[in-house]
Amino acid sequence: MKKILVTGGLGYIGSHTVVELQAEGYDVLVVDNLSNSKEEVKARIEDISGQSLELQIADINDTNALESLFSKHQFDGVIHFAAHKAVGESVEHPVMYYQNNVSGLISLLGTMEKYGVSNLIFSSSCTVYGAATDLPVTESTQIQKAESPYGTTKILGEEIINDFAKHKGFKSILLRYFNPVGAHPSAKIGELPLGVPNNLIPYITQTAAGIREKLTVFGDDYNTEDGTCVRDYIHVVDLAKAHVKALSYCDKMSQNVDVFNVGTGKGNTVLEVINTFEKVNGVKLNYTIGSRRGGDIEQIYADTTKVNNLLGWSAKYGIADMMKHAWAWQQGLSD
Repeated sequence: MKKILVTGGLGYIGSHTVVELQAEGYDVLVVDNLSNSKEEVKARIEDISGQSLELQIADINDTNALESLFSKHQFDGVIHFAAHKAVGESVEHPVMYYQNNVSGLISLLGTMEKYGVSNLIFSSSCTVYGAATDLPVTESTQIQKAESPYGTTKILGEEIINDFAKHKGFKSILLRYFNPVGAHPSAKIGELPLGVPNNLIPYITQTAAGIREKLTVFGDDYNTEDGTCVRDYIHVVDLAKAHVKALSYCDKMSQNVDVFNVGTGKGNTVLEVINTFEKVNGVKLNYTIGSRRGGDIEQIYADTTKVNNLLGWSAKYGIADMMKHAWAWQQGLSD
């Protein structure tokens, strides 16, 4: 049985990926500092998978803690989720983002090298493409200078891994996520945003639940079907399954590093998402149209040809499923 280290494995995408790894027969150890997650998620994962989960509460910037883990366990690969991820927060606290997202990655790579562990799956982001003009974006679409410290940490992370892998006989897959949403169909795990959500779907569900008074749609004068921004929303369970596929592909890769877009290949406008949420859940949302928000790009969605063909992965859930599962999760939290 292969043993996989999952950093940030109690977080939103991490927890769903742990469930899928266990379902595929992997032995999983999670390291998480609980900065954006809760320890109770471990029991929820175990409830879904029916398997016990090893958890080490530690920070990836703590090299001693990492070395202690690697000295006690023989890992066959690492999936690296442990990173801060809010664009707005990164603008306010850039040093915190560089410390955690960049220094943390360096700490992890150094420990992997010392203990002879290859095979890293890295959480990257479609933010590296910036405001791309040619859509859909492919893996060869030009990387743009980032609009935020968060985006810069993803670009730097990719560059560091590329440099490291080239000279160290190391294998890594960079997964560029589009917009992960939804929750596990069991409603036992999902997104737990701290404070006021930055992302659309938690804001929708919290508005529907009465936690937020109203939802503001930032701009309806974009050059899109209904004037609102377009994003490629992907169900978090589909995204989790892509990590499992990437892990098995790592073993047979001929090159040291490969990169994949992970999205549905289809864009939805903000108003389409809101209307779908209302329709599938029978809930009316209190929303208003506001002015554009600085830093928002008009539209982006993925070309998924490469991930479909090489990893044999494709998204199974549609936007209606995403909205249904997100609302079921929110209602469970409100009980």
